[in-house]
Amino acid sequence: MTSLIGTMFGLLYLVYLTAQTHAQFPRACAGMEAYLSHECCPLLNGSKCGVDEGRGICSDIVIDDQPWGGPYVLVGIDDRERWPERFFNRSCQCSNNFGGFDCSSCKFGWTGENCDQMRPLAVRRDITEMSQEDAKVFLDALDQAKTTPHPDYVIARDHYRNLLGENGTDEPNYVDISIYDLFVWLHYYSVRDTLLGAGQAFIGIDFSHEGPAFLTWHRMHLLNLEEDLRKMTGIEDLAIPYWNFAIGGSECDICTDELLGDRHENDFDRLSDIQISDWGIICLSLEWFDDNIKLCNGTLEGPIRRNPGGNIDRPEVQNLPNPEDVAQCLGVINYDTFPFFSDSDQSFRNTLEGYAEVNGEFTEGARTLHNLAHLYLNGTGGQTHASANDPIFVLLHAFTDAIFEEWMIRENATSSVYPERDAPDSHNLDYNMVPFFPPIKNRDMFVPAAQLGYTYEAQFPVTLDSETEVARFVLGIVAGSGIIAMIGVIVLLVLLIVQRCRRMKEEGLYQKILSHEDGVYNYTA
Repeated sequence: MTSLIGTMFGLLYLVYLTAQTHAQFPRACAGMEAYLSHECCPLLNGSKCGVDEGRGICSDIVIDDQPWGGPYVLVGIDDRERWPERFFNRSCQCSNNFGGFDCSSCKFGWTGENCDQMRPLAVRRDITEMSQEDAKVFLDALDQAKTTPHPDYVIARDHYRNLLGENGTDEPNYVDISIYDLFVWLHYYSVRDTLLGAGQAFIGIDFSHEGPAFLTWHRMHLLNLEEDLRKMTGIEDLAIPYWNFAIGGSECDICTDELLGDRHENDFDRLSDIQISDWGIICLSLEWFDDNIKLCNGTLEGPIRRNPGGNIDRPEVQNLPNPEDVAQCLGVINYDTFPFFSDSDQSFRNTLEGYAEVNGEFTEGARTLHNLAHLYLNGTGGQTHASANDPIFVLLHAFTDAIFEEWMIRENATSSVYPERDAPDSHNLDYNMVPFFPPIKNRDMFVPAAQLGYTYEAQFPVTLDSETEVARFVLGIVAGSGIIAMIGVIVLLVLLIVQRCRRMKEEGLYQKILSHEDGVYNYTA
């Protein structure tokens, strides 16, 4: 396999241009035969992809050719470009509602021997409103996933040029990884730097943040973990809960020994003696990986660190977002705006991600909503490449996804509002999201959650726009009506306001969702 050598980098990095990295793939495709053929179409009951049973076919992988924008200017150097072309160009394409890397399972939201039965919607709930017993079921599942080897997927043990060993003829050098650590590794791999040479890395690249795919990528990320937890535990209705981080103030309401862990009494940066306090984190040493041209290989690197609101050097990240912040964010109409990056103005995605003010206005240095929640954690959860090690990540992103879902419902959004081109690399509508395999496009996740088999039991603040819709309609009538009609409308409007005020008082300004340490602060780039 060869790499294209850019003129501007040819003299500097010639030695390293074959040093590409390898993503996670099914264990069934981790052997030499699949490596050499560039085909991942495992046998299912004797035929590739279960073709004899009508479950799928082995076909060419479609690569999006639309131009991308953003800060990444290299071509043909990073193995994540045109994903997953560097490794496989053929994979299983499953028919009907069949799914999985070999078409042996069902797509999200479907079940049954023939995947023809809709699974009851999994309901994601606020973990603080769940019974202690239900919350413990989920937390126990996470703890089990931390030590349970993933049954289907492996990761590369080392950098791509060492994948086949020194003589180039050994079996590809893959290693098992636990279910939860794979979840962490996927996030790391999507944000890691482009490895160019010892001490020479290109850092201006991110396949899951700072672009339109931020929300679709993390939606897929959560779905994978949720499905893995169900298979591991046998609990078919298991659903990821969420943490409503928009509560304001400096206290972390889920940082308790009953939930995600309080501070250790002798070390405020450590967790109290609960299940996850013994977890070892992975993929932490990003600079070391860059300097030594290495990949994270799942080696444990110490405990989870967390000190909520304790960053005294940055007062602006000592408090969580407020409910009003979510309300204003939901009022931003455009899903994303050019240049589809972290400096996009009046972009719902950029606002929710946290690089714009909560009203959508881009302001240099703004850190709000999702980004603010990460930074508030002040530790492992604030380091982009390592943040998924802290299981609060799961609940934080479930709430981020819930806000995304509410916005899609309010705006009746379809994929037509998602940019097809000129977004950063991997963020276009039809780009295969890195490093998920088999390939899945951003388009596939830009759909209502119910189509993917889940919903939220959630309440969201009413936006100003939704409060004034009736008034706008009334004013339109007044413009073409006489005095009598105008008086009647005013009376109606007063009644509506009185009724709304009473309901606001009763519901607490909320409405039901409409459908069933050193350089730690990386959410600042």
